[in-house]
Amino acid sequence: MLETRNLSKSFGAIHVTKDVSIKLERGERRVILGPNGAGKTTLFNQLVGELASDAGSIHLAGEDVTGLNVAARAKRGLSRSYQKNTLFDGLTVEENLGLAAAVATGHSTNMWSDSLAKPEVREIVRAVAEQVRLMPYLHARVMDVSYGVRRQLEVGVALATQPMVILMDEPTSGVGPEMSKGFHDLLNDLPRDLTLLIIEHDMDLAFDVADTITVLNYGEVVFDGLPEAARGSSLLKEIYLGSWENA
Repeated sequence: MLETRNLSKSFGAIHVTKDVSIKLERGERRVILGPNGAGKTTLFNQLVGELASDAGSIHLAGEDVTGLNVAARAKRGLSRSYQKNTLFDGLTVEENLGLAAAVATGHSTNMWSDSLAKPEVREIVRAVAEQVRLMPYLHARVMDVSYGVRRQLEVGVALATQPMVILMDEPTSGVGPEMSKGFHDLLNDLPRDLTLLIIEHDMDLAFDVADTITVLNYGEVVFDGLPEAARGSSLLKEIYLGSWENA
């Protein structure tokens, strides 16, 4: 469903990603781990088209999308949620979802209110709100809801674009243990035919939700395999200095 072949990006003499080759099957849930500066977010920026690669290629559902821009990749089913909220604070939760759904259905206009007037858009908004547990907050402005609800909304906005693949950049960043568990349940409730690629710092969540794990270190893939194998990897324990001894 999503594949990179020898993907590389450098800034001057620094190789931020180097010959990264990964392949996700339809419905796979893969977690990317790695210390700070490992190249994880840079890889995401390359995948969605925000950052041009120096070498290598990106394939989505069998199509080479390397030369396509962000919008074109999104139309083909590649969506992303960010580590930091990228929402419209002055609009309601419903309106934020509606804008994303309108783009996906071709009903996008200059006025968000026009978008929500479309039955197809409203249907997507309601379905997504139920999926990510946002129904109680639909009519609340984003600026008035909690940080945890904003994180849920980020996932909802990505879902509302009707993607085949969602990239999630640290979805539990900045939330407490209770909200982290809620996100675990939320991810497990998503449709199994939806492909997920997740950057995560929470080891418990990573091992619980991942079908496969990829580890980057200094821009290179140093591990790619099953969670069980990752747990026993001496290399990964060395990279993380024992931070997952109790994972």
